[in-house]
Amino acid sequence: MAKHSTKKSKKKTNTGSTIALNKKARHDYFIEDRFEAGIALQGWEVKSLREGRAQIADSHVIIKNGEAFLLGALITPLLSASTHIHPDPTRTRKLLLHRAELSKLIGAVERKGYTLVPLALYWKHGLAKLEIGLAKGKQKQDKRATERDREWNRDKQRLLKRG
Repeated sequence: MAKHSTKKSKKKTNTGSTIALNKKARHDYFIEDRFEAGIALQGWEVKSLREGRAQIADSHVIIKNGEAFLLGALITPLLSASTHIHPDPTRTRKLLLHRAELSKLIGAVERKGYTLVPLALYWKHGLAKLEIGLAKGKQKQDKRATERDREWNRDKQRLLKRG
């Protein structure tokens, strides 16, 4: 009889896989749909991302000539970067999406008035991925209503917890 291993395979936890979040996006926009895109990066950018030196709060996604690009994302270069390259922390980075996803995004942005917002930057199987949200802007009263609902849910949980 062959021996079977009794050890259960341990699943990798996702803690630490998130590089940067855009919390402001959920406050300023109604997120309708989400897409996952790869990012075309240079070597120094990957090293900086591994150190967690990225910000996507003030960035946005545009579509130009049938391709998606990330603008305004800040990836701070490491001090130990090579001397023969001159890193640009806010350069425009190409996003890698499937043709069908791109055509869906182009249609939504150009015809329906949606905006593309970066939501999260994270690692997936050793590759840097960007979560893009197809979003509509919130008005001031919408932001107030969202905040009111969030506070009410928080108070409701407190009341239920006290009994």
